[in-house]
Amino acid sequence: MNPFPMVLADLRSMRWTALVVVVLIGVAVAVGVGISAQERGVRQASARAADDFPLLIGAPGSQTQLVLTSVYLQIDAIPLIPGAILNRLALDKRVADVAPIAFGDIVQGWKVIGTTGNLATRWGRIAPAQGRMFAHENEAVVGADVNLAIGEDIIPSHGTTASDPAEEAAHKHAGVAYKIVGKLPRQGTPWDRVILIPVESVWETHGLGNGHAEDDGPLGPPFDAKNLPGVPAIVVKPRTIADAYSLRGDYRQNGTMALFPAEVLVGIYRATGNASDILVLVAGLNNIVVFLAVLLLAVTLVSLRRRRYALLRALGAPRLYIFLVIWLGAAGLISAGCLLGLGFGWLASLLAAEAIVRATGLQLASGPGWPELHFVLLLLGAGSLLATLPALGVWRTQVSAALR
Repeated sequence: MNPFPMVLADLRSMRWTALVVVVLIGVAVAVGVGISAQERGVRQASARAADDFPLLIGAPGSQTQLVLTSVYLQIDAIPLIPGAILNRLALDKRVADVAPIAFGDIVQGWKVIGTTGNLATRWGRIAPAQGRMFAHENEAVVGADVNLAIGEDIIPSHGTTASDPAEEAAHKHAGVAYKIVGKLPRQGTPWDRVILIPVESVWETHGLGNGHAEDDGPLGPPFDAKNLPGVPAIVVKPRTIADAYSLRGDYRQNGTMALFPAEVLVGIYRATGNASDILVLVAGLNNIVVFLAVLLLAVTLVSLRRRRYALLRALGAPRLYIFLVIWLGAAGLISAGCLLGLGFGWLASLLAAEAIVRATGLQLASGPGWPELHFVLLLLGAGSLLATLPALGVWRTQVSAALR
């Protein structure tokens, strides 16, 4: 016998109740899917953003703040390290390349970062999507999200965060202007939202010279000025892994701090991971409560229909047929709720990812992946198993007792 006509008849008779049950399950599942997807997306995006910063050197202090400032451009006042370290690193045989990071200005709310062309192109991994790299002190390139056109002249203002136009205009640097000569491709990092200029330009703008003995010398290291300005951070690209550990050990003393951004991220992941695990656990417990409520509802509805099922048994319907009718009805509601929750969670993760992009510049993966699908399948299996309980209750009920 085909149980589906009977299942559809039951669902039609309680259509509004069924709709509420499906939506309730969907919302509960969406919470767990959204939390899991965003936590995984943030980890992947933040790790990807740090890939091109093998080794950071800064002044002793907070390692986390050095990474947040240098890699994720959450600008904060951090101590400077002597500029002479730049030349020492540039001449070190263990170093493939070195680049300072300097900041302190904005243009129309966009951060202005001083560095070298090699770091701007991620050690040669990328090239400008439009125009070219800067070659002179009065030139600049912009990230993919900066809405300034190539050929436009810009005047920097002192500051590190976006401000209102009137305040920015009051702090403009007199006699300083840069011409935009290129735009970099999108990288999915906070560096998509900055204006990059030669570090020499930052020093010149603030009256510190340009780091070279000759004013019209080539950009970048080696810097041969007698008094080289200090910088907030230095990015070092070691030649080998062994060189990286050797450099880190050497520059963890004598007034400097060296670290791998990845080791700082591990500590952050550990802290945030514990919180996210708790949230996912709470979401899972919430789903169990919802499923138990659905189970209670199913038991109640089955009790109201026990005479109908007993009548079908009296007319010759086997126990397995009644079992399937009840189980398919409950499992169908749970399955529909899980699928709806997966869709809700997907939409919520996309909206949250867009909000994170606007706030940090980190480009998150689009939507849930296999871990979230595995989570939904686990809930679906647990819900389907719970749906057998009311069906087993009817299976054991005597027809005479139900008809009495």
